[in-house]
Amino acid sequence: MSAVIDGFAVVLEPTNLLYCLVGVVIGMLIGVLPGLGPAATIAILLPVTFGLEPVTAVIMLAGIFYGAQYGGTITSVLLRLPGEASSVVTVFDGHALARQGRAGAALGIAAIGSFIGGTLSIVALTLVAPVVAGFALDFGPPEYTVLALLGIMLVATISSGGRIRALAAAAVGLLFATVGRDDFTSAERFTLGNLSLADGLDFIPIAMGLFGLGEILYNLEQRHRAVQAPTKVTDVWPRRADLRQSSGAIGRGSVIGFVLGILPGGGAVLSSMAAYALEKRRSRHPERFGKGAIEGVAAPETANNAAATSSFIPLLSLGIPANATMAVIFGALLIQGVTPGPQLVTEHPELFWGVVNSMYLGNVLLLIMSIPLLGVFVRILRVRATVLAPITVLITLIGAYTVNNSVFDIGLVIAFGVLGYLMKKAGFDPGPMVLAFVLGSLLETSLRRSLLLFDDDPTGFLTRPISGVLVAVFLAVILLPLIQTVLRKRRQPAAGPGAPAPESPDLEPSGAGPRETDLRTDASRAESGVSRARSGAAPAGGDASAGAGASPAGAAPVDAARNRADRERGAAGQAGAVRGSGAAGQAGTVRGSGAAGQAGAVRGESTSDAEETE
Repeated sequence: MSAVIDGFAVVLEPTNLLYCLVGVVIGMLIGVLPGLGPAATIAILLPVTFGLEPVTAVIMLAGIFYGAQYGGTITSVLLRLPGEASSVVTVFDGHALARQGRAGAALGIAAIGSFIGGTLSIVALTLVAPVVAGFALDFGPPEYTVLALLGIMLVATISSGGRIRALAAAAVGLLFATVGRDDFTSAERFTLGNLSLADGLDFIPIAMGLFGLGEILYNLEQRHRAVQAPTKVTDVWPRRADLRQSSGAIGRGSVIGFVLGILPGGGAVLSSMAAYALEKRRSRHPERFGKGAIEGVAAPETANNAAATSSFIPLLSLGIPANATMAVIFGALLIQGVTPGPQLVTEHPELFWGVVNSMYLGNVLLLIMSIPLLGVFVRILRVRATVLAPITVLITLIGAYTVNNSVFDIGLVIAFGVLGYLMKKAGFDPGPMVLAFVLGSLLETSLRRSLLLFDDDPTGFLTRPISGVLVAVFLAVILLPLIQTVLRKRRQPAAGPGAPAPESPDLEPSGAGPRETDLRTDASRAESGVSRARSGAAPAGGDASAGAGASPAGAAPVDAARNRADRERGAAGQAGAVRGSGAAGQAGTVRGSGAAGQAGAVRGESTSDAEETE
């Protein structure tokens, strides 16, 4: 308890108070600006932290992270333009409320939910993190090996770029981590004879290139659409009915955000989506969601702030970053000479509790500043990207040079900036690459030490309780998606009577579709009708299904009856009509909609047949 109190004394120092305020304000600004997220901002500002104390630097970077979560809410509600990925879900109901003249209520409930979710998550962090750190003291090389693999795999499988692409990006990140001298044999690997690569790739140029320069290049190409004038904000404090309606969503969002924030690969984006989906599923009137449901704003905004806070638990307690932003903060701690992990609580208690307790103050600052500075944040959106981008690029390159006073680092930033741009263009998420690079050295060192410990027997990982459980979880993460895919493919052929028959890939299911035998019968009848139409009096280019050898005098009533039948059946009947442009094409366009009368419409043999079909 004395360590927690000492942490508050650290936070209340004037310098730390100032940088906490600076971090929160920068985070809100970054949240408002579309495209440039907290990971890119923290990467760009890494050189700034060199002249700061470790506690002060991490307090500022943490403020940027959780401040960006609320900054994205402002533009999501007012302009339907999410400034941060975790605020995408807020657009659905937040902007709908703004169109109804209730933008103030949406922003107010988002601020309240963010404050409550963040505060509850900090309390849980205070209680859980020391326990996790004490438990992690039993970790050895085998446990860290499996834990690093699990972190990379979870982030890769949940990444926004797709599983295969994310795994490929993570593999490249692990390859970059092997560049330089081998820690065990001192042999040089992948240095290409360049002395600047002998000590390996530096984290700062990689992060500043992939997240900073790469994001800037990609956003410049996208050319954001013009921003419209924001809705006038009034009545910021929500009504009592809104608070009562949102109370359950805020509570559930806090729990979901805290739990998913701890998991590697979770974070604010996944938790906001999960909280929104849960509220929509629980609601008695799910049709309200997307049309201005106040719970649709409260749940995701509470969850993303709770997750932003709980993401610090695996970083500070285990030394495992849970997402890309935590990986950048992990690099900042290493630059400051602090190694996150189980020993952090005992070796650097002022840093651990100073960062944790600074979040209490940061959440209060967010609540106070969220509404008064609203007009300032929206005006920033009017600054053209062609003005902001060159300034940001200049700051990035200068910062990269000042780290080691090396022109080679500037070249690395440019190279990884181009790589990051190409990855974004191809749909690859750079997050798994950065995370794999950060964990690569830990993974390699722990794995080789474990194999020495087990005499090169890989089954030794299963003989230790903690590593054995982690191996089981790792295998579950790999096998679960494969099992789901197999089960989904097995269910498809027996998906019910509406499933298309394998023999007729063009058949389109609709409701209670015909059985496979019925579809074959309909297709054969259609082919016979087509052949009769070709040999009959149907005019060229006309509807071959109008009749099988019908006379021109009888074609008109047949067409009229068929039109009436088609109007009653809707789109299914229209899809079932065979149009004459060739025997093969006519037979292939038969659609399976399940209506028995549809087969009659396809046949169209005479006026009486069409009337019976009607």
